[in-house]
Amino acid sequence: MPKPQTSVQKPMDVLRSSIDKNVLVDVKGNRGYSGILEGYDIYMNLVIKNAGETINGQTTGVHERILVRGDNVIFVSPSKGDNQ
Repeated sequence: MPKPQTSVQKPMDVLRSSIDKNVLVDVKGNRGYSGILEGYDIYMNLVIKNAGETINGQTTGVHERILVRGDNVIFVSPSKGDNQ
């Protein structure tokens, strides 16, 4: 019996497909960012533009562009509205 094909993506494939799309990024220290993913590298350092910052659940502001160090990333989630 043939195995059903499953669509398993590698982490870098998910990041690649999220370029120029909205993402939600959770980082250590009860912080989070949501904005447009501009770039990334193999260490999961992320460049996010128009990044809304949340600390302890409270929105603290919007930054034109931020760099999130990969060591601090807990998860990256592509926004549902951007899935194609």
